[in-house]
Amino acid sequence: MSVLKRYVWFIMVLAVIGVLYFSNPSNDGKTERTEVEEVTIQGEEEKKTPSATMKVDVKGEVNTPGVYTMKEGTRVDDVIKEAGGMTENADMTSVNLAQRIQDEMVIFVTSITTAQSTSNESGEGNTPSGDKLSINRASASEMETLNGIGPSKAASIIKYREENGPFASVEDLVNVPGIGEKTLEGLKEWITVP
Repeated sequence: MSVLKRYVWFIMVLAVIGVLYFSNPSNDGKTERTEVEEVTIQGEEEKKTPSATMKVDVKGEVNTPGVYTMKEGTRVDDVIKEAGGMTENADMTSVNLAQRIQDEMVIFVTSITTAQSTSNESGEGNTPSGDKLSINRASASEMETLNGIGPSKAASIIKYREENGPFASVEDLVNVPGIGEKTLEGLKEWITVP
């Protein structure tokens, strides 16, 4: 009987140790995983949450032109809405509403009458007249009015601009496939960046 009592005590001690071991939260693998998951989720949220602000100058045919402070990652459409939207005379094709803003960016919404007079003046000479053409805002058809720029080069410029962001300088145009130094020299007097 004394041998049986010894084994019972031994089994009871092991049972108590087992209960204490498995009920301790620091040894629970699930708890540790949850904490890691929470840290990972917080890290992802921090990456998604833009913290930087940008100053953008909105001009032209908007109801309230001015300088606006916006969060990083904001689109041109959101800035124009912040500026009270476009006026009745605004040419909606003069800006890329889906473009992400950059700090110190100027968004200029032209009027319909300006757009019509520019297209009438440029005619068949394949050179723009009046103001320089902004390579960061121009549409493919507007770029095709430039000497040496056909439909494929215009499409390449727009593709490059959408994938890499706006051009920082006119000279950056040589980074576009199909445009070399010679083409750039012929375009410099007709194009601008802002």
